[in-house]
Amino acid sequence: MIIAKPLTIKQPQAGKLIREMRSHLGLTQEQLALSLGVTCSSANRWENTMVTPSPLAMQKIEAMLKQMGDRGQELLVQYSH
Repeated sequence: MIIAKPLTIKQPQAGKLIREMRSHLGLTQEQLALSLGVTCSSANRWENTMVTPSPLAMQKIEAMLKQMGDRGQELLVQYSH
């Protein structure tokens, strides 16, 4: 059995990744927060590099990126290094 390593990206890269993902999907911060099950202020703090998303939030963000196909994979590669 292979256990996947959870996505871990520190600030400021996490904020930039989330902003680009949200922009590509055409979502507002409120819409993104709703889809991730967090408050709008949490999404705002992530994008403004004030805090890093929790591991659970990062799992949900990674799932959204994977659903985006090639562009999501490009963003993962770009920001996970």
